[in-house]
Amino acid sequence: MAEEINVIQNDKPPKQKNNSASVTSTTKKQKVRKVFINIGLYTFLTLMAVTVLFPFYFMLISSVKTMNEYNQMIPTLWPKQFEWSNYAMAFTGDLHLGQLFLNTVIVGVVSTILSLVVTVLSAYAFARLDFKGKNVLFAALLATMMIPGELFTITNYITVVNWFDWRNTFAALIVPFLVSVFYIYLLRQNFMQIPNELYLAAKVDGTSDLKYLWKVMIPLSAPTLISITILKMMGAWNSYIWPKLVANDLAHRLVTVGLRGAAFTTASGLVNIPAQMAAVVLVTIPLLLVFLFFRKYIMRGVSRSGIKG
Repeated sequence: MAEEINVIQNDKPPKQKNNSASVTSTTKKQKVRKVFINIGLYTFLTLMAVTVLFPFYFMLISSVKTMNEYNQMIPTLWPKQFEWSNYAMAFTGDLHLGQLFLNTVIVGVVSTILSLVVTVLSAYAFARLDFKGKNVLFAALLATMMIPGELFTITNYITVVNWFDWRNTFAALIVPFLVSVFYIYLLRQNFMQIPNELYLAAKVDGTSDLKYLWKVMIPLSAPTLISITILKMMGAWNSYIWPKLVANDLAHRLVTVGLRGAAFTTASGLVNIPAQMAAVVLVTIPLLLVFLFFRKYIMRGVSRSGIKG
């Protein structure tokens, strides 16, 4: 009997060693697989990043090249000679970049402020006020988001030009796009996260709806309002088709339209692409800075509006 017990005890350690070796082998395989997956993932992300960033890099280096270097058969990836006068030419040529910047800032600031007023009042009405047909009206507004904006171009153009005679005016650039259903929906979702008990307590204290909106709801929804402000400014800065249709004179032309129509020609009749690239860089820098400094507010505002508490 004692011999059998000794045999059993002697047989147990090898089994434990085999199990331990199997677990160690499995762990090593998982680590190796994870390493290869990470290498493939980061390689793919690096290639995508290079693909996206290379046009911007080529735009930057082209803006400081000479005409002869830019027109070479084999493009250079680093300028042999920096031609900083291209940036001066962007302001002194027929582009009138300073006037275009001023027009774009006027349209962007005014349209953003008025759009915020319309968006805040509309979102508050759909989120807190009770009136007949509210849900039907809101559903109809949401349904318009499924219609491409280009389909409204003809009707808007006829209304603005033929009915109101707003061609080559700031009103034609601002008024048609004051209402954004997406921004109303975004802010309404954020307003609905605010507890209704605050509204009832404010009404007991005799607070009006506008005062409650100004003192309570707007401060609590500041991240979403900042996101809407940034997105609206970027949209006004990037718009091209509508300004091209209704504002072609220099006094009302926006920077995108002016940059596309500018003729950077030399004395020999060739298009000065480096000078044009310099103008594109100057136009891109404001939007790039806005995105770099305010991207966290955009993400925070959108994420908060997507959660109904």
